[in-house]
Amino acid sequence: MSSYLAQRTKLIDSSGIRKVFALAGALKDPVNFSIGQPDFDVPEPIKQAAVKAILDGDNRYSQTAGVEQLLTRIRKTVQKETGWQDPLVMATSGVSGGLLLAFMSLIDPGDEVIMTDPYFVMYKHLVNLLGGTCVFADSYPDFKLPVEKMTQAVTKKTKMIILNSPANPTGAVYTEQEVKAVSELARKHDLVIVSDEIYEDFCYDSPNPCVGRWYEKTLLLKGFSKRSAMTGWRMGYAACSGHLSALMESMNMIQQYTFVCAPTPFQIASVAAMDYDIRPYVDQYRQKRDRIVEGLSKSYSLMKPGGAFYLFVQKPDWASSATEFVKTAIENKVLIIPGNVFSEKDTHFRISYATTDEKIDKGIEILCRLAEK
Repeated sequence: MSSYLAQRTKLIDSSGIRKVFALAGALKDPVNFSIGQPDFDVPEPIKQAAVKAILDGDNRYSQTAGVEQLLTRIRKTVQKETGWQDPLVMATSGVSGGLLLAFMSLIDPGDEVIMTDPYFVMYKHLVNLLGGTCVFADSYPDFKLPVEKMTQAVTKKTKMIILNSPANPTGAVYTEQEVKAVSELARKHDLVIVSDEIYEDFCYDSPNPCVGRWYEKTLLLKGFSKRSAMTGWRMGYAACSGHLSALMESMNMIQQYTFVCAPTPFQIASVAAMDYDIRPYVDQYRQKRDRIVEGLSKSYSLMKPGGAFYLFVQKPDWASSATEFVKTAIENKVLIIPGNVFSEKDTHFRISYATTDEKIDKGIEILCRLAEK
């Protein structure tokens, strides 16, 4: 690596997801199970709200925390979900932007951060960039929240716990009992919980329990990229109770010197997004989940996910690693992600079933054929 680069750049690698995504452009008509992006477009009323905001001249910087009409709407939602009085909220440039602001505000070199394994790829790399230490709680093979292992992982250096439900890459939805148990663990040791709930609307069998209802030192990170297909609009929000007022103040301060503010016209359109009923899309994705689980269960070992739009599937026995199997799948025009992108293990691969039923059926046929190799 070039000598003029900062040492921290050696702690991360180019996203394995993006590497596979780039391959899609080189293959003719692949089955693209790689990217976590809804296959429907932004609903028309939300588009029109953005167009109106642009035409009305709402194209300048907003206040750092966001436009008041969006913040008011967010407070109403958060108060209903958590019971917090006067929650503190801010608009962020996607949940990814919220994660960066939160981690920069919380993590000092040497601090330990507990997260499940598998984990969303960004958590590990942001912690490493900031000089923190990732402490992984293994959730294999059923991907339930491993409360006992998290309890054993706490030390004097532990600063925070990351929750992600519904989870990427497993699609797991944690139970109320599990979330309550982690809340008690965090309260006992006075830890901050950062709860990434970007997929909260995509729950198929039971609702996602909001940890903020049981633990006041929780930072909620939510967004619009998945629920409204606004992945390119970069819109999310952060919320906490008054117990974490210093954290929210710090996140706003860092936002001043980084993102400045979330995109103003899209903030205004996000009010319409919060009021838009996406249940028909959720029903469609429940059917997609059932379709691909039924199709692959004959040939693969997998856990039926309760939410998001991912399957985390165990590699076939003939493959020495998930990475080896992924290479074979890509050679057969099926784009999937090796599990070691999301895990300290390389035994599984991730499928995003956010695509057409036709592509799902084609992918099932090819993957089942490859399983018998």
